[in-house]
Amino acid sequence: MAKNSDALPKSVINQAWIIVLGAIAPMLDSTMVNIALDHLAKAFNTGLNTVQWVVTGYLLAMVVAVPFTGWLNQKFGGKTVFLIAEALFGVTSLAAAFANGINMLIILRFVQGFAAGLITPLLTTLLVDVAGAGAMGRMMAVVGLPIMLGPIVGPVIGGVIVQSLSWRWIFLINVPVAIIASLLIWRKLPATAPQDANAQFDWLGVGLLAAGSASVIYGVVQASQKANFTNHTTILYGVIGLALFVAFGLWAAVKKDQAVVPLRLFTHHNFSASMIGLFFAGVATNGPMLLLPLFFQNLRGDSVAIAGLSMLPQGIGMLLARPIVGNLIDRIGARLVTLGGLAITLIGSIPFIYFDQNTNFWLLMIVLFVRGIGAGAILSPLMTDAFVGADKQFSGQVSIATRTMQNVGGAFGSAMLATIVVNYQNQHVHTLMAIAHSYQQGFLWAVIFTVVLMLPALGLTNKLHKTVSVKA
Repeated sequence: MAKNSDALPKSVINQAWIIVLGAIAPMLDSTMVNIALDHLAKAFNTGLNTVQWVVTGYLLAMVVAVPFTGWLNQKFGGKTVFLIAEALFGVTSLAAAFANGINMLIILRFVQGFAAGLITPLLTTLLVDVAGAGAMGRMMAVVGLPIMLGPIVGPVIGGVIVQSLSWRWIFLINVPVAIIASLLIWRKLPATAPQDANAQFDWLGVGLLAAGSASVIYGVVQASQKANFTNHTTILYGVIGLALFVAFGLWAAVKKDQAVVPLRLFTHHNFSASMIGLFFAGVATNGPMLLLPLFFQNLRGDSVAIAGLSMLPQGIGMLLARPIVGNLIDRIGARLVTLGGLAITLIGSIPFIYFDQNTNFWLLMIVLFVRGIGAGAILSPLMTDAFVGADKQFSGQVSIATRTMQNVGGAFGSAMLATIVVNYQNQHVHTLMAIAHSYQQGFLWAVIFTVVLMLPALGLTNKLHKTVSVKA
């Protein structure tokens, strides 16, 4: 039988699997920890407003790391950066497993998130280096499934681990994976030479963006402790955050095309719409991902393993939507795909405004499946449409902008919905009815942000009429 001339060489496939192995732990970790938040709160005798920083801090650190990835790759080479980041992720995972206080765990999660923020973007970069850009379609056909399944099965694996062992094993399980991956990366991946050892980095620009994001999110989290969004601390940090964003705008005007996010990109309506949309999508999609496991554990009294399994229908819905969404974006443009995804997400989200501890379990599963289909059609068109009309020389900066805004929105969404739930619980007697109402309030705001997201979605490209073609 003749060999398929289009088949990838075995050596290339083996190297691709090594790269995927290095990235799988951060992918799993980001969703496994969500399922353990209730256990962490009890283990450290703290509330949701504090323990949610285990997730929010991780996401914020990823925001900081993303701009560093391209610069480090240019200066030191992808293999070196990937190896160091993998080792750092393993070391911080081991340390997090033995954290003896919530503050120490949060600090370690910041460092762990920074390592993950380097690893995830490098996954694509290294796959292109190994296989070549022209072979990425065939490459993803081989290694794409574990990349997509990682975040989906994370809650299930996390629930089983916490139920059978303890929350510490969520971090310990990363250690052998990181060790094996590090050894294989070191021994088997080909060296990648630095593209530009003298590459410059926009330290001030990145610092202003990171500090502004952290200030705004910290202010939102403080609202849960003060029981309102109008307290002095929340307003102060919100104003500081906005001032830092204005300072970044002024700095970017000076740096022009050398800024980490050049202002000229915002002259494209679809880019601006993507940025605004990605922020709101954080509340519409990431926020509920934090609330849902707690909904099953705190309100329904389900075990952590059952709560993890309950997330599976939503993940399956997202998985089924991905290939269809990709084809639709190419055919009709991001606008209609996003609007359709938002409509389906609303169908799978509005019922949670009314669901309580007595809601039929199978009805919950059906609604979550529908919600997963919708959610799977939101982020992809928002991310890809930011590149439409931009000159190729800005592709790296567009990538930084989209990944940063996605992570900022995710961190903000998690913090905001957690704050809303805690605020309601702080103001009411802790009965099952009050707990149910607190989660209903959280989902109500997720629905509101989903509706608001339709406005920037209207600014995305529509291939049924015209496509943005002006170069940046």
